Amino acid sequence: MTPPSRDTGPDLWQCYGARRARADRAAGVDGTFHWDWYQRNGPGAEILGSLDGIAVIEVGAGTGRQAAHLARSSTASEVTALDSSASMYERCRRSYGDVPRLRAVLAEAASHLAERPSAFDLVYSVFGALDFTDPRRLLPAVAASLRPGGMLVFSTLGHYRNGEAAERSVRSARLPTVLTDGTPVTLERWVLDLPLWERLLAQAGLDVVDVETVHDAGRGRGLPMTTRIIRATRPAVRHL
Repeated sequence: MTPPSRDTGPDLWQCYGARRARADRAAGVDGTFHWDWYQRNGPGAEILGSLDGIAVIEVGAGTGRQAAHLARSSTASEVTALDSSASMYERCRRSYGDVPRLRAVLAEAASHLAERPSAFDLVYSVFGALDFTDPRRLLPAVAASLRPGGMLVFSTLGHYRNGEAAERSVRSARLPTVLTDGTPVTLERWVLDLPLWERLLAQAGLDVVDVETVHDAGRGRGLPMTTRIIRATRPAVRHL
């Protein structure tokens, strides 16, 4: 496991992490891989393709559940579970510290990736750093960290949780939350429509491969939700 970084800022996720771990155990999804909001529909890890011998990083890995699943079930050379939350990082260490080829890292995603040019074959995010970091800053860092021909795969909200349409300009929702000591803080989340994501990916030098949309009616677990699963590649030859 990698020592903590110093560029992570205040931990906004400690209370959420405990709830998330309990919910995963109750839902029986620990040890599985899902992209969709309710963690029950749509594709799984198979859309990542063969991981044989490649370097993989999950940005915004949270408790590390999905990264641990990939490390256990694939022949990737290494799977990095990166998160900016100290509490999530520690939870990942406690839960999955003995999983071979899994490396937990505490760092801010854009800074970490920007410092590692062409280091990864696959970058992925399940409602993670792609939702909670300004894409104008994170996507260029993702592109730089990918080897030529490497792939980014991420799931993101197709609309706001209350049903309101996704943004058509790069504007974040400001979500109030509190630190463990009760200090009020604001969490930003980017809920963007698909054409905007496609433009931002292109501006970062990434080519969209495909988009899968997963609809879930909720059925007692909450409001209907739509998940977008977007795959994009860093071209093996840069466009002129």
